[in-house]
Amino acid sequence: IFKEASMVLWPHAYLLILILVIWGLEKLFPNFVDRAEENLLVFIITSIMLVSFGQVVARYGFNTGWAAALEYNTVAFSWLILLGMGYGIKVGLHLGVDIVLNAVPKKISKILSLFGAFAAIIYGLLILDSTWLAMLGVDVRGGAIEYWLKMWKVGIGSEELRYPLFMQEMFDIQPRVHRWLVLVVLPISLALLSFRSLQAFIDIWRGKRDTLISGHEAKDLVEENLNV
Repeated sequence: IFKEASMVLWPHAYLLILILVIWGLEKLFPNFVDRAEENLLVFIITSIMLVSFGQVVARYGFNTGWAAALEYNTVAFSWLILLGMGYGIKVGLHLGVDIVLNAVPKKISKILSLFGAFAAIIYGLLILDSTWLAMLGVDVRGGAIEYWLKMWKVGIGSEELRYPLFMQEMFDIQPRVHRWLVLVVLPISLALLSFRSLQAFIDIWRGKRDTLISGHEAKDLVEENLNV
């Protein structure tokens, strides 16, 4: 029983350690963490553009191409979206309807914003690992961690993505990139989403930010320059 429990819980432990490391780095080197996140997202979207452009040139110019280009772009785009969820919460980039928040008194608006941040936390945790609902008497099982752990145990490869030949020979691994490696972004991104939502909840509670969503930048600029 203990062995089975440890096999299930070790991904949770690693995710918790990762979040604590990121939290600690943000306290010590906030600018470094900000640039690292931004550069990672820029790298992903740049790689998508380069692969797409290179594929067009190779196909129409030389009648060849990379067989895994489509799968790579699909995976990279999913990484961009999943990692962008937490980053959007952090910097307030997510769009939202704030007509109610602007219409109600400040205290009510704060309560609604706190509820939104709390809902984002629950949403992230629910998709990350829904087994915690069993403590509330809900008969449910599944989540990103369980799905990723299943891929880890099975060890199957992706469709077209392959390790470089020297890696196959050096480490004696299968030709196709392991699917668990491709899908590791699922639990990491959802853990970051919950973490960033928790940070947003605390900031809203302390008055450091007003809402979870982005404001009307264009409207603010018009009001600031109304008489210019």
